[in-house]
Amino acid sequence: MLRKLLIANRGEIAVRVIRTAKALGYRTVAVYSEADAKALHVELADEAVCIGPAQVSASYLNSDAILDAARKTGADCVHPGYGFLSENAAFATACKDAGLVFVGPPASAIELMGSKRRSKIAMQEAGVPVVPGYEGPVKGKSATDDELIAAANDIGYPLMIKASAGGGGRGMRLVENESELADSIKRARSESKQAFGDDELILEKAVIEPRHVEIQVFADSHGNAVYLGERDCSVQRRHQKVVEEAPSPFVTPELRQAMGEAAVKAALACHYEGAGTVEFLVDRHRNFYFLEMNTRLQVEHPVTELITGQDLVAWQLTVAEGRPLPLAQNDIRLNGHAIEVRLYAEDPAHGFTPQTGPLLTFKPAEGEGLRFDTGVRSGDTITPHYDPMLAKVIAWGQNRDEARRRLIRALEDTTVFGVTTNRYFLSRIIANDTFGAGEATTAFLQQAFVDDPSLKPQAPDLRQLALAACVFDHGISGQTAWSNAPATMTPIKLASGDAVVELLVTRRGNRVSFSQGDAQHSLELIHRSEGRLCMIDNGVRQTCQYHRDGDSLYLQAFGQAWSVRDITHQPAQTAGGVGSGRIQATMDGAIIDVLVAAGQRVRQGATLVVLEAMKMEHPVKADRDGVVGAVHASQGDQVKRSQLLVEITADETAEQENDA
Repeated sequence: MLRKLLIANRGEIAVRVIRTAKALGYRTVAVYSEADAKALHVELADEAVCIGPAQVSASYLNSDAILDAARKTGADCVHPGYGFLSENAAFATACKDAGLVFVGPPASAIELMGSKRRSKIAMQEAGVPVVPGYEGPVKGKSATDDELIAAANDIGYPLMIKASAGGGGRGMRLVENESELADSIKRARSESKQAFGDDELILEKAVIEPRHVEIQVFADSHGNAVYLGERDCSVQRRHQKVVEEAPSPFVTPELRQAMGEAAVKAALACHYEGAGTVEFLVDRHRNFYFLEMNTRLQVEHPVTELITGQDLVAWQLTVAEGRPLPLAQNDIRLNGHAIEVRLYAEDPAHGFTPQTGPLLTFKPAEGEGLRFDTGVRSGDTITPHYDPMLAKVIAWGQNRDEARRRLIRALEDTTVFGVTTNRYFLSRIIANDTFGAGEATTAFLQQAFVDDPSLKPQAPDLRQLALAACVFDHGISGQTAWSNAPATMTPIKLASGDAVVELLVTRRGNRVSFSQGDAQHSLELIHRSEGRLCMIDNGVRQTCQYHRDGDSLYLQAFGQAWSVRDITHQPAQTAGGVGSGRIQATMDGAIIDVLVAAGQRVRQGATLVVLEAMKMEHPVKADRDGVVGAVHASQGDQVKRSQLLVEITADETAEQENDA
């Protein structure tokens, strides 16, 4: 009997595993980096051990520190979650050598399925359909560039180059014709070597606009293996899943059975144990081909749980204890429909830039059929060190349309203030007609959705600015928002991004009118309490959620969120939209390059500093012409959002030219 479980992970998956483990009577141990000392998973666990600094290589990828934490706390089993060490065969072996039960498959299965080349060969031998391609000249030997080029002519174009050890789209290239091949092989090798320490490549015939459908499998140590339906993960951005649903709107009962049986063959072929996912590409004619096997619990496992009524983490622990699977294949039933999206701290309107900083408010929506898996709460700080996912938002319904409606409402009603999120982007996908018809393929976001408004910067409209002006007005207090004093007109200046807007506000009792040039809008204010403003807009009573942080204001209404700053009392900018010259960090991160020095003349828009956050580089640019007066950052520094990096003083020569 296992008694104490160490979770070798962080964030929402650590929280999710802890909750099931506690319900089953296990004692739980969290591990955490110095940056996660106040994280939710640390608070929920019975015990917690700090395993190193913020960098993942020194903490969550430090297997020695994790094993030492297990020894200190007397844990007898380890759950790796997903990511980090979850598909690391050496870690699974190290757990076994330390006398710990690894809640996952044998190291041999992890190692085999971690190689696209070797796993594809194994699947061919097991009779599982695979994409036609080239895995190398002979079994056990990787292909040279010349061998790949020769094989490509036999496969035909378009084709895919794939890193054998890859995942997440890294080391992957679509090649349309022969002229692109040599350079694409070179770049794929380099990217694969950098990402995985292995530059082995394979080739596959490109399946154009396929569905990405995966089968959840489970196997035990008694020779039993089952499949628990499929998940459709076709909606992807740069090979990263955005929406997952079960069952697939494209899969027929006959196809489900054929794919499920093939997935079970795959599991049995590598002597699998525990939870695994066999991923397939499915073409428009419903031919399916093995893509890869993920030897862990998937991020999207909640949709399977909701349609089967099973707790997959509980199943994992059952198998880890050496007991048989809880159900046989004939006992597994699918009920209803479930859809999951990943709520990220990122800005889709600006290239999906990761967002960091304080999470001022995080309040998940409540309602029938909703589930939120999260590792954060109000007051936490989103750091640049880890994946920016705030939560998985999942909705279940008796049918697909009910699940869609519930999910859209859940996204619209979830309150997140302090960081920009992809919430609006996600709700637009679920409401999209192509997605609604069940016709979204892996090309959907790059084709049918490319011009969606959620992907473009949107300045607040007059109605949104009017709501902000109401909250900023210091005359509003208590439940009776406005007095019956004579009408007064007040100017207010608001900033949103780089845009500055001036409004004239006129109050007559509870009715407030706003004008911006020739445009006008009016609201009738009912009452305001902390964080809520109730008003009548065009005859419709509605509520706006808000959070004020000094001169910054975060608002949510009409299914959207926006933020503004009150700059009414700030000094006016100079002509031409020239900034202050005080260049601040746009997010928490590390300075990886400083491109200017004191005394250097720069132009507005020039890159001054390069900031790295969440594995992406972000240029910090000059907001005016001038001379660098001081540089307050050095390469390697860790900086906070809004920290002063560079000061630019006015360029007197340029000013004299402008005056002339």
